[in-house]
Amino acid sequence: MKIYIIEDDENIKIELCQFLTKYGYNCTSAHDFKHIVESVTVTCPDLILLDINLPYKDGYQVCREIRKNSRVPIIVVTSRNSDYDELMSLNIGADDFITKPYNTQVLLAHIQTVLKRVYDVEKKSVIMHNGLTLDLLKSKIYYQCKEVELTKNELGILRLLMMNKENIIPRDDIISELWQEDEFIDENTLNVNIARLRKKISDLGINNYLITNRGQGYHV
Repeated sequence: MKIYIIEDDENIKIELCQFLTKYGYNCTSAHDFKHIVESVTVTCPDLILLDINLPYKDGYQVCREIRKNSRVPIIVVTSRNSDYDELMSLNIGADDFITKPYNTQVLLAHIQTVLKRVYDVEKKSVIMHNGLTLDLLKSKIYYQCKEVELTKNELGILRLLMMNKENIIPRDDIISELWQEDEFIDENTLNVNIARLRKKISDLGINNYLITNRGQGYHV
């Protein structure tokens, strides 16, 4: 698991990295606080430890901006200890809040709890194949920290294909799975949905993900 530390105190940052590395975490830290949100996007961490008192932007603003495009778990670690700061942090999207000074073992327990909660839930609602992640609950696809929202039909098509990866699914089976109606469904309806889904995947940066087998069906 990769942990990204957004902390402007160099000593705290070094100590945290050394401590967490001992427990098997891959730690990186922020240096360019002016472009911190862009740095998070490039780093693509599994969890963020975020201080509130930062240069250029405070932690609240950073958290809000990260939450516009990412669901990465965030633990606010700060010397501010008021109820207001904790409520503010949780209300803008942080997953947890811990105050300085802290016991490192307590911090480690918070990190482990958040990671387990977030990623255990994801295991049940997420399908991954060839670099693409499909979140069934959010109806979104993710690739290298980019995300795109899917329509109900696009979600149904991709779910069926990813759950049967590398197997060719006939067009009639896809239509039956999606619409489940006795009335006739124009095949062009499926063509339109496939084309839109293929474009969204391509926009994420993956080409030739959804394969057409002429006369047979589709597979991923």
